Amino acid sequence: MANIIYDGHLDIAWNALNHRRDFTRSAWAKRRLETDETFVRRYGRCMVGLPDLLLGRVAVANATIFTSPAWTKLYPDEKILYETPEEAYRNGSQQMDYYHRLAGENERVRLVRTRAELDAVLATWKDGTEFADRHVGLVLLMEGADPILEPPQVEEWYARGLRIIGPAWTQTRYSGGTKALGPLTDLGRELLEVMADFNIILDLSHMAPEACLEALDRYEGPIIAGHANPLRFRKDRPDRNLSDDIIRGIGERDGVIGIIPYNLFLVEGWKRWDRKDAATMDTVLAAIDHVCQVTGSARHVGLGSDFDGGFGAESTPAEFETITDLWQIGTALAARGYAPDDVAAVLSGNSLRVLRASLPET
Repeated sequence: MANIIYDGHLDIAWNALNHRRDFTRSAWAKRRLETDETFVRRYGRCMVGLPDLLLGRVAVANATIFTSPAWTKLYPDEKILYETPEEAYRNGSQQMDYYHRLAGENERVRLVRTRAELDAVLATWKDGTEFADRHVGLVLLMEGADPILEPPQVEEWYARGLRIIGPAWTQTRYSGGTKALGPLTDLGRELLEVMADFNIILDLSHMAPEACLEALDRYEGPIIAGHANPLRFRKDRPDRNLSDDIIRGIGERDGVIGIIPYNLFLVEGWKRWDRKDAATMDTVLAAIDHVCQVTGSARHVGLGSDFDGGFGAESTPAEFETITDLWQIGTALAARGYAPDDVAAVLSGNSLRVLRASLPET
């Protein structure tokens, strides 16, 4: 089978429910509809649509259930906000329901909850399969765990298809996070215990450094940082980019770090709407190289684009216009001298390894 891509982070439901971005339309089709300059300045030029994933050989993606606490006031027109755990639960449930509808109404989208479902998706990408027969598999990831009312409720979410949990986005009841530093809370420690019972993947992305380090020591299940870059590239963002100690710890746990092709996390001092070409493919490769050097191999690095996660094409390195362009990373790695097996591992193999080990057979 020719190489495929596993994208470790896409806010598909958030875009659909907040911005009426139809996932089944291409990024370019949505751009033609998004003529409001204020909207584009706020959320960026669209990069993600099902046609783009299919063209770019993005066979599997972690699709988020993302809810934003009202106190952050990140976006003035945000619709999916919560002030209480009950509101977070309702907002998260709406996104869960959206994914089930999306898969139920579109034969080319499949939810991945078991190894059998993963294998069924991957089979559609075997050499010789017609393009029209290819499927995209979505693995449901909760970004910020406040929709989980209390740790025992993990069982309910798991039954509904949740397979990855990131306890923090900013600070939650479970963990310190981006722009709100702090450790795991007692509730967060209990959450990890329950997650381990279901072998749920723990996503360290957005967790504060103190919480990350404790989770690496405490959590008994599989671990990733689905969309995170090395701190080396933005030393002023220790609450978002990963220190070498955390990178090394993820490697020691046989986890994977999904590199984000996002200038804000790659270029020191870069701000939204600064020059797009301040970062290039070489910048992305440098981030991948760094993880390989710190962990000692190419086994612990993957991709987690976060495209359309509050930014768009204007904020990505020069070579990127839509998610289809993730494919160029493989070509660039090969040109850099990476062995074919390592290229395949970075594009999808590493993330698939962790996912497969976490899933039940059927």
